[in-house]
Parts: sequence; structure tokens; C-alpha cells
Amino acid sequence: MSIELKNVTKQFGEVPAVHNVSFSVREGELMALLGPSGGGKTTVLRMIAGLEMPTAGDVYIRGRRVNDVPVQQRNIGFVFQNYALFKHMSVAKNIAFGLKIKGWKRADAGSRVAELVKLFGLEDLESRYPHQLSGGQRQRVAIARALAPKPSVLLLDEPSMGLAPLMVKEVFTEILRLKDVGVTVLIVEQNAVATLQVADRAYVIETGEIILEGLAADLMRHPEVKRAYLGKGYKEVWE
Repeated sequence: MSIELKNVTKQFGEVPAVHNVSFSVREGELMALLGPSGGGKTTVLRMIAGLEMPTAGDVYIRGRRVNDVPVQQRNIGFVFQNYALFKHMSVAKNIAFGLKIKGWKRADAGSRVAELVKLFGLEDLESRYPHQLSGGQRQRVAIARALAPKPSVLLLDEPSMGLAPLMVKEVFTEILRLKDVGVTVLIVEQNAVATLQVADRAYVIETGEIILEGLAADLMRHPEVKRAYLGKGYKEVWE
């Protein structure tokens, strides 16, 4: 397994944000963790990344228990809600940033950036700055930057947050391209309509507990998912 959580609990003081959660993500899979705001999904993502420590239970990445492993040693790619691109850096320099931090040789870093620029169709955008890009283009740059150091897994935190419906479709179309890259992806999202269009499997988490799991296509038809999530915006864009 690429990612595995075993009986993971996270408490903030006396408040249990996540309770006894277990799930796994297979190698090369695009998996979604769905649920309402405050349901615990982002806390789960942060524990996988190493930004939060579990109160109980274990987190594994490629079979290695990482509870006590620092963020920088987990080999995780993380794309934040707002993409967190550096405004003063060009597309090429944004993508190269992690490679510079990790001490890649300039020639190797240049080759890796060129590879990702071509892979994500950014050839004519290398010298542009984030404010000159569309939402989908910024997402491509953020994903390319996260993938540059060749992480074991890629974590996407609420990629549809604050976006208009048509931009959501553009962003998730870019996410779908990750299946051609072969990287393991975990998406945390509230927007089930868009996410289930691209995911292989999904888990639904509410009040800190997994309540549903299954193939994305099956969950699209599940009456509880349809009632709770599929009516909440964006649906017309995908029909």
C-alpha cells in the first residue's frame, strides 16, 4: 500500500477531531476522502503529511511507519487549497523551488523542470508569474512543483475551494491527468460531484469517522451520498 492508516485518532484537547480511522490507498491510485467541513478530512491529510501527530494509531507510507518521521523526510508532495505559489517567482522557478531546497544539481534540476513543463503543457508559460495564469494553470504549476522532487504520494487539499463551477471543472480536468503520471494521489474534498468524476475509490468521513467507502462510480449512485453531497452545487457543469 502507498498510504495506510490503522486505528488513527486525533484529539485537540478533549475534542476528538478524528476517531479510530482506518483506510488504505493503493500504489498509483487516485483516491478521495469526502465529507463536510469540520468532518475531520483535512486533519487526516495533515497527519499523513506530518503536519499533525496522531493521538493514537499508526500512519504508514509504503509500508514504513511514519508517526515520528519529520515532514521533510516523508517524501510527500502537498498541494494546498490556495496553491501557495510564490508570487515573485516565475512558473519555472516555482517548479524548481523544492529541488533547490533539496540540493539538486543545477543541470539535474533544469532537466526535471523541463520534463514537468512539457508533461503539464506549460511550455509557453515558463516565464509568467502566478497572477498571469488561470486557475487551471496555477493548479498545474502547483502540482508540477509538488511532483518535482519525485514524492511517494501527492496530497491535494480542497482543490475546488472558493472556485466558480466552470473553474472547478478546469481544475479537476487537470487532476485527471495525474492518472497518466502514475503517482499515488489522495484528494480531500467537499465537492463530491467533481471528485467522484476523477477518483478511483472514495471514503466518506463525518464527525471524525469513516461512514462509507467504495468505488467512485458506486458511490455516485449511493442514495446517502446523493442526498448529502451530490445536490450541493456544480452538478450542472458535469452533466
